[in-house]
Amino acid sequence: MPEAERSDERLLEAYREGESGALAELIRRFHDDLMRFLIRLMGDRTLAEDVFQETFIQVHLSADSFDASRRFKPWLFTIAANKARDQLRKSARRRTVDLSAPIGGGKGGSNSGDGDGRTYIDLMEIDVPDPSDGIQAEERERMVQRAIDQLPHPLKEILLLAYFQRLSYSQIADSLEIPLGTVKSRLHAAVAGFAKHWQALNKGAVER
Repeated sequence: MPEAERSDERLLEAYREGESGALAELIRRFHDDLMRFLIRLMGDRTLAEDVFQETFIQVHLSADSFDASRRFKPWLFTIAANKARDQLRKSARRRTVDLSAPIGGGKGGSNSGDGDGRTYIDLMEIDVPDPSDGIQAEERERMVQRAIDQLPHPLKEILLLAYFQRLSYSQIADSLEIPLGTVKSRLHAAVAGFAKHWQALNKGAVER
């Protein structure tokens, strides 16, 4: 079967069995999504590129420990998130960056989860205006990044996994090794914080 037609999980199994090209296909397949995630998470393309490389080195080193009954993508993004945390800790020792500053928004709103028909992802999509609002795409992209950058790292991380990578609550809980309830409350706080910062940035752009 051609590499492009095989599942991520089958490709990793093939790599474990000695097929070196299977890892190259995984790198190609996830390059764009993983780089977007890391750039948004870290706010620096050079650091993101370093972490991208470290992530796939770790995939190589840990391939034998991968549980083939589970999905590859959450495992990959867990490795990337952990590598990003390590890199940010190193950077924090060289730069004065407070990654744990509290944000506004608190814990307001329902924490009931999936059952009410609306998710925090729906709220996020409502809070982010579409391009028809008159903001150029590049400027909008910069504003989204600035709003994300103002979140403390745990909230930034969970927002990116949920909204940009579309991982489920349970996948995020497994990836970050936190309870499902913590995923929901953090995501609620992340969306509230993002909305607050986005609205402030959007107001400033309109007033200019």
